[in-house]
Amino acid sequence: MADQTDMTLQCPIPITEHDQIQLAHGGGGRLTHQLIEKMIAPEFDNPMLNVRHDGAVVSFDRAKLAFSADSFVVQPLFFPGGNIGTLAVTGTVNDLAMCGARPLYMSAGFILEEGLPMQTLWQVIQSMQRVAKEAGVHIITGDTKVVDRGKGDGIFIHTSGIGIIEHPISINPLSIQAGDAIVLSGDIGRHGIAIMGVREGLTFEGAIETDCACLSGLVQALLDAHIEIHCLRDLTRGGLATALIEIAEAARAEISMNEAPIPIRENVRGACEILGLDPLYVANEGRFVAFVPEKHLVKTLEIMHAHPLGADAIEIGKVDTVGQAASQGMVTMKTQLGTSRVIDMLSGEQLPRIC
Repeated sequence: MADQTDMTLQCPIPITEHDQIQLAHGGGGRLTHQLIEKMIAPEFDNPMLNVRHDGAVVSFDRAKLAFSADSFVVQPLFFPGGNIGTLAVTGTVNDLAMCGARPLYMSAGFILEEGLPMQTLWQVIQSMQRVAKEAGVHIITGDTKVVDRGKGDGIFIHTSGIGIIEHPISINPLSIQAGDAIVLSGDIGRHGIAIMGVREGLTFEGAIETDCACLSGLVQALLDAHIEIHCLRDLTRGGLATALIEIAEAARAEISMNEAPIPIRENVRGACEILGLDPLYVANEGRFVAFVPEKHLVKTLEIMHAHPLGADAIEIGKVDTVGQAASQGMVTMKTQLGTSRVIDMLSGEQLPRIC
């Protein structure tokens, strides 16, 4: 009798709602989350990746290092307060800082489109060096490629960064605890609105500039003061709301936040109302949330208020429960009307190509 053949049907890729990549897959919302959780993360499964943080923490002998990678495809290349080069360095430095690391070294890979003005490239490179020098980071390796005219959108930049962790604290979503206070470092929404204003030729009452800034100095000030930081997360694609949801899901936590104290500049709020955007989901490039024990809240705020990038820092919520077997992670918000609503990830894309 012939051998029985295993006729189990298998799909070569995980089935998703879309058979092609959509622009929203890069927006930091629900489709980005699905792409990572259903296709990328399961295939590359390992303990360091499974922490779901802004970078990976690895140990060599007695040294503990943070390693991060990022890509930048922003349009337009120049915007109020910065450009794609500024963004590339600050974004990489901030990812390392969110791991509690002191950033040390970076790589820079350039994909250039044929026809790009040399003056444009030179301005971008100068901006990168200026910001890196201010952050105490050295760009020590990289790569350059050129693609055909019309195939590259000017410049794409890929970076990697390495930083050293000089303390015993494990800063990541899995370290948050019930009762933790959630501190927001400053006003939200400026980066995304600054990009949209230039892209669409909009003029707002009062100039809106990106909040793009290196956060490593502020984080280091907290570490130097021996603040027991449980988790840090910078508010890039998907904004404040998505950052909190990602942390809640990773830790199986229930998080409650309060809308009233969240700082939003009036011109940003007005622009969001005109454009039909929710500032909770608008990208930032110089803001983060810190999860700290309630007993360290006052000291945390004092340190942050003494730093230019934390002058408007404020408590916006707390962690109610962590690690509940039945919980998949949830964020609720008390609105300014006194009602409560569940905060969820956006299904579509509010502002594509903002970083």
